[in-house]
Amino acid sequence: MTEPDPHDWTSYYAKTSARPPCETLLFALDRFDRELAPDASRRAIDLGCGNGRDSIELLRRGWRILAIDAQQSAIDGLRDRDDLPEGAEIETRLARFENTDFPETDLVNSSFALPLVAPQDFPDLWNRILMALRPGGRICCQLYGDRDSWVGDPTITFFTRSGIDALLNPLDLEYFREEEDDSTTPRGTAKHWHLFHIVARRP
Repeated sequence: MTEPDPHDWTSYYAKTSARPPCETLLFALDRFDRELAPDASRRAIDLGCGNGRDSIELLRRGWRILAIDAQQSAIDGLRDRDDLPEGAEIETRLARFENTDFPETDLVNSSFALPLVAPQDFPDLWNRILMALRPGGRICCQLYGDRDSWVGDPTITFFTRSGIDALLNPLDLEYFREEEDDSTTPRGTAKHWHLFHIVARRP
């Protein structure tokens, strides 16, 4: 379960920043594009922004964003990107999710970051995310399943399928894909992944 040099976030972000935006974010943005006028104000929170694989796509489509990450190297990398759109409306915040307040927003995006919150902190975090979403707002994220090879790590939250159903009960589920696969992490460690890819809308 231990990855090589787990605190080398600069190297981690260098390997992930060039990846395309997550499928869940693209699905949510396409839904918003069909619903909102081109000049409508759109606000998003990118939780665990890294150095911008999703934030850049949001900015490119004209969203105002709050990008939050616990690593200074992530915030610095996002701010220094060559493809940061000119005049981009972006606020960055160095913080852990559990320790920060969220403004009212249309979209909460968190690609592969929400599971890295400890189980005792996750329910409060999830409730605060739901409270921040405006009616018609969406959350797009990945959550870890109970057959993931990291199960047993007390700092990570995992869900059974029934647990996912209960978690999403207040929302309208628009996109759901369960993935189970053997591959490697961005740091090169072999891993069995069990993931739920989710887009859900607040009624």
